[in-house]
Formats: sequence, C-alpha cells, structure tokens
Amino acid sequence: MSLSVNSYFDDNVKSIAFESANGPCTSGVMLPGEYVFSTSKDELMKVVEGELVVKLPGSDEFQSFKTGTEFNVAANQSFDVKVSVTTAYLCFYS
Repeated sequence: MSLSVNSYFDDNVKSIAFESANGPCTSGVMLPGEYVFSTSKDELMKVVEGELVVKLPGSDEFQSFKTGTEFNVAANQSFDVKVSVTTAYLCFYS
C-alpha cells in the first residue's frame, strides 16, 4: 500500500490518495477560495471539518455542506466549490 500526495490550485487544495476498506479515496484540505472540480468516477464527498458551498451538476444554486454532511457527484461531471474557512474532506470513489 502506498500514499499519493496531490496538490491543486496553486497548493490551495492538497489531498492524500489511499486505498480504504471501501475502495479508493482521498483525504484532503481546501484553503479558502473558489474552485471547479471535474470527476472521472462517481464521488461521495464527506465534509470532515469546515464548510463547502457547492453548486452541483444540473443545479443553478449553491448549497452549503457543513461538518458531518456529504454529497454525491456522478462521473464525468464538474462542480463549483466556494470555501470560506479551511475545510477538511474525505472523498470516496466508485
């Protein structure tokens, strides 16, 4: 087993990829900012600490996901994220 560290958006988002008991996932942190992510697999994003304000595919409105909440994004989609406080997440891929 190995860990893979990734950095995005000028080091404002960092993640560590690993294989969990439930399959591939990443654990990461986002600094305040606005980001657009694209998916290649189905994703289940769990907010561990902080808040993500997200515009999901097919939606015209942003929704708030705070500590302890989660959302899904299908494969081959993109979604917008606004981060106002440093936020930790756990993302599962399927």
